[in-house]
Amino acid sequence: MRKFFPLHALAHPSELIRQFTPNWFTLNMGTGILFILLAQFPFNFPWRMGIVHMLFWADTLFFMLFFGLFTTRWLFFRHYALPLLRHPVQSMFFGALPMALIPLVNGLVMLFPQWSWGSQAALYLWWFDVFLSLGVGWLVPIYQFVLQEHSLENLTGVWLLPIVPAEVAASSAGLLAMHLPVSQARILVVTGYALWGMSVPLALGILTLLYFRLAVHKLPSKDMGVSTWLALGPLGTGALALQTLGVAAPHALSGSPLSALGLLAEPMGVAGALILWGLGLWWLMTAMVLTLVQIRRGLPFNLGWWGFTFPLGVYIASTFALGIHSGIIAFTFFSVLLTVALAGIWSVVAARSLYGLWSGHLVHAPCLASMTEVPAATIGKG
Repeated sequence: MRKFFPLHALAHPSELIRQFTPNWFTLNMGTGILFILLAQFPFNFPWRMGIVHMLFWADTLFFMLFFGLFTTRWLFFRHYALPLLRHPVQSMFFGALPMALIPLVNGLVMLFPQWSWGSQAALYLWWFDVFLSLGVGWLVPIYQFVLQEHSLENLTGVWLLPIVPAEVAASSAGLLAMHLPVSQARILVVTGYALWGMSVPLALGILTLLYFRLAVHKLPSKDMGVSTWLALGPLGTGALALQTLGVAAPHALSGSPLSALGLLAEPMGVAGALILWGLGLWWLMTAMVLTLVQIRRGLPFNLGWWGFTFPLGVYIASTFALGIHSGIIAFTFFSVLLTVALAGIWSVVAARSLYGLWSGHLVHAPCLASMTEVPAATIGKG
C-alpha cells in the first residue's frame, strides 16, 4: 500500500489528521471487548485485573487521541472530510465510533464501583453514545440510498457497521440499569429494547443479502477478506442485549404497568439469545473456513483485521452469559477457549496496527484518492 508520508507519522500532524479515518476506532472496539471479557473471565490467573486496568486506560487514551484527530479533521480539514460520507465503504465505519465508546462506558461501572460518580458519568456517556448511534444509523443509510453507488457484487459485512451501534448501546443499557435508581433504570431498559428493535431486524436482513451475495458472487476481494467475521457482531450483541436487558427488567419495570413484562423478560431473553447464538455459531464456523481459503490466496494485513476481534468478542460475551443463565457449563468452557484465541489475535493485530500508525503506512483515506494530494512541502504547516 502506498505511503502518503514517511516514517514517524506523528511528525506530520496535519497530514495525519487529513488522512485519518474512522476505521481506527475499530482498535478501540477490539481492545475494549478484550478487557471486558478478561474482567469477567471465570478462571483467575496472575495479574489478570492488572492487565484489565492497563487495557482500559490504554483504550481510553487511544479513544481520546482518535476522537481528537477525527473531530479536528472535520473542524479544520472539512474539504477532505466530506468525501467520507460519499464513500461506499469508508462511510460505514462511522459506526465504529459509538461502538468504540460503549466498552469504556461499561468499564466505568464494572471496574470502578468505588467511584460514587461513576454510574452517573457512565449514564451521560451512554446517552451521548445513543445520540451518535441513532445519527449514524439514519445518516449513513440515507447516503447509501441517495448518493452512493452500490452493487450486490460489492456488498460485504461492512454494511452492518452503521446498523449495529444501536444494539451495542442496548446491551449496555441492561448493564447500566443495574447500577441506577429504578426511575432511571426503567427509561434505560425501555430505550434499550427500542434500540434492539432498530438494529437486529435490519441486521438479519443484511445477513440474508450477504448469504445470497456469497453464493452468487463468491468470496470478496482479499482486502475485504476479514469482513465475513462482521456477521458475528449483530448476532452476538443481539443475544447479549436480550440477556442483559432481561436481567435488568424485573428491577427496572417493577411498580409500573410493565411489571408483568419484566418477569417474562429474563426467560424470554435467554430463549431469544439461544436462537441468535445458534445462528452465530453457523457464521463463526463459516467465517473460519472462508478465512482459511483467503489465507491460502494471500490475505494482506490492513485495519480490517480488527474485524477478527470485536465481532468474535461480543459473541464470546453472549456465550459466557448463556453459561450463567442456562447453567450449561459447555457454554462457559467454549467462551474460555474463544477468549484465549481472541487474546492471541488481538496481540498480533494490535502490534501491527500500532506500527502502521507510527510509520504512517496504515494512515490512508481511500475517499481522497480522486482528490489532489497535499504537496510534500506543505505537510506539517497546518
